[in-house]
Amino acid sequence: MLKKILCFSLLLYSFIAFSQEPNLSADAQVSIFTCDRGEELYSTFGHTALRITDPNNALDVVYNYGYFDFRTENFYFKFVKGDLQYYMKVTSYDDFVFEYKLERRQVIEQTLNLPLAKKQELFDALNKSLLSDEKSYTYKFIDRNCTSMVVNKINGLFGTEKIQKVDDKSISYRTVLYPYFENYFWYKLGINIVFGAKTDQNAEKLFLPIELLNSLDKATVDGKPLVSKKETVVQGVSSQPQFSFFDSIYLICVVLLLLVITNKLFLFKGYLFVCGILGLFLCLIGLYSQHEELLWNYNALLFNPLFLLIPFAKNNFLKKLNATLLILLLIYCILMLTKPHLMIMMPFIVTNLYILLKLNGRNPLKLLSPIK
Repeated sequence: MLKKILCFSLLLYSFIAFSQEPNLSADAQVSIFTCDRGEELYSTFGHTALRITDPNNALDVVYNYGYFDFRTENFYFKFVKGDLQYYMKVTSYDDFVFEYKLERRQVIEQTLNLPLAKKQELFDALNKSLLSDEKSYTYKFIDRNCTSMVVNKINGLFGTEKIQKVDDKSISYRTVLYPYFENYFWYKLGINIVFGAKTDQNAEKLFLPIELLNSLDKATVDGKPLVSKKETVVQGVSSQPQFSFFDSIYLICVVLLLLVITNKLFLFKGYLFVCGILGLFLCLIGLYSQHEELLWNYNALLFNPLFLLIPFAKNNFLKKLNATLLILLLIYCILMLTKPHLMIMMPFIVTNLYILLKLNGRNPLKLLSPIK
């Protein structure tokens, strides 16, 4: 019992001491961590965190905006809807670094060249947020995440955008994100199906950790570099995943090829019906979700909700429906000409085109016998 009381007293004392926001000494430093990508989907793009250290106050803490609670009620619905709450948490430097050492993910630290008054202002603002509702924020994939929250805090010290994106702004968000899924086919396929037109806009916003690292290297304050020192605090180990047939486009190609070779009417209609369900989901999710990245999804032209009518359509109505679907598929192909995910969608484009032509009474390849 005595041990419990002692532990509680120490915890209470440390909390009170921290909440009093001590004055930083001249030896205090502010730095930003850029962490390499991880194996989990939520860590695919890396991470950003902010460190404040002051040896004279025995202070060395990391402010981390990347926390969320899997135990949140209706977690997945909230994530899809776009109102899932992320929050800031403070941890010790040692605990933060230890986690990345375990995962063998590189961590680069950039120490900022800030006057003491700005360091104190940032320290006070972070602690105020930590002890108020400001510690929570509604996560948005591009507009509000761990990187943008740190950028806003630093820029807020100056009342202007000292940190601006220096990477290529003429390419789309989808193009920027595409390489991150190079060895993760199912992630790549799913993301590119679900993401809509916003991700095809020019990537003008700074939202990725590596972009922040590059931008900090170029940022200046009063003609001086914002970064005074840059070092690697955790040496990462890059591991290339082993090739897996079951995690590649080849599996999709084989399955769709087998579908075509069977040359069965009920399988063709069943496949299109499943595509129609997916297309209906893509349309409805845009109405339900607050994620702007999911709006105006032209992939619904490929996985068309009108496919749901095919099993029930007959005679002239079926021909008119097929003709309409062929026109919409052609429009989709035109839209896709400049998109980075054209090749990954190509097996579906070819399969849908072939089946629609067959259902319209034509044999595009002249290889198969009439539909049985």
